[in-house]
Amino acid sequence: MIPVPVGVKMWLATGHTDMRKRFASLALVAQEVLKRDPLGGHILCFRGRRGDLLKVIWHDGQAASLYVRRLEKGRFLWPSPADGVIAITPAQMGYLLSGIDWRNPVETWRPTAIG
Repeated sequence: MIPVPVGVKMWLATGHTDMRKRFASLALVAQEVLKRDPLGGHILCFRGRRGDLLKVIWHDGQAASLYVRRLEKGRFLWPSPADGVIAITPAQMGYLLSGIDWRNPVETWRPTAIG
């Protein structure tokens, strides 16, 4: 997981993105289409058409980083393009990167008794 400082916002670019793009091209998409500053220290996530590949760009003030995550099975759950840009929490980002439904995580087990 990325060691994210407090106050960093995480944004999902809805729809699909051409995964052949590198940091500079994704930063340009963030700036012109999403109206977000790619060098502002926030994390921007992009998903490919098939849904099994995710690219994350982040500029921490010193250097630009491009992270790539591919799921062996399943797909990353993504909001519809009509939603625009979505802000998520670090906990939701953890679910997203694991391939879990970040919109409504469900507990699989709950204790029935104390002790």
